[in-house]
Amino acid sequence: MPGVAGIALVLVLALLPASSTAQSLEAVVAGVEGAYARIADLRADFIQQAFNKSLGQTIKAEGTVYLKRPGKMRWEYRAPAPQQIVSDGQSLWVYTPELNQVNVGEAPRALAGPAGSFLAGLGKVSAEFNVRFLNPAARTDEVGNPVLDLTPKRPTPVLTRLILTVDGKDSLVRKAVLYDQFDNTVTMLFTRVTVNPGLADRLFIFTPPKGVAVVPLEPLK
Repeated sequence: MPGVAGIALVLVLALLPASSTAQSLEAVVAGVEGAYARIADLRADFIQQAFNKSLGQTIKAEGTVYLKRPGKMRWEYRAPAPQQIVSDGQSLWVYTPELNQVNVGEAPRALAGPAGSFLAGLGKVSAEFNVRFLNPAARTDEVGNPVLDLTPKRPTPVLTRLILTVDGKDSLVRKAVLYDQFDNTVTMLFTRVTVNPGLADRLFIFTPPKGVAVVPLEPLK
């Protein structure tokens, strides 16, 4: 099961907007690509459930995420324990107050591609993923929201499948389920999503508090 930082790098996928009014798969994909290309930045609250299949264990978390072109992100976890994961697209900081420690390293290459930055890459959904409806016979869930099943054409250990549920009223993804190579899953529910709020660049730079230990960040596997 990937660490919190690894999860955060792929979870940015789950926030892309989509066209929920379209009935055909082609139209839905075209809506995703069109809406996605118009986003400069985004803010949302999230509830996360990470399920470890081998242990049969689920860890719940919640917080707020901020994203901005190109490759900038800030994940602020409030529960079960405070943690901040910040990147300006070049550097990556993982601050854990309980440990009085911040891990620092270069932003992984994943941030530049579809597995890490939906603002930079998912305007080409059809090029990066094989896409279908989760249930071709019933293209929506019980309340009428389209549900897409995406398989990366170049899967990575932390992302082998992505299921997106699109809100039929505001055309934003409200739920995402991500699978890794071991069939562990991360389920995300999003609320209070704001598109193009004009986020400041300083939000994506982290300055370690005085007295905090600075430790090199181990590369993600």
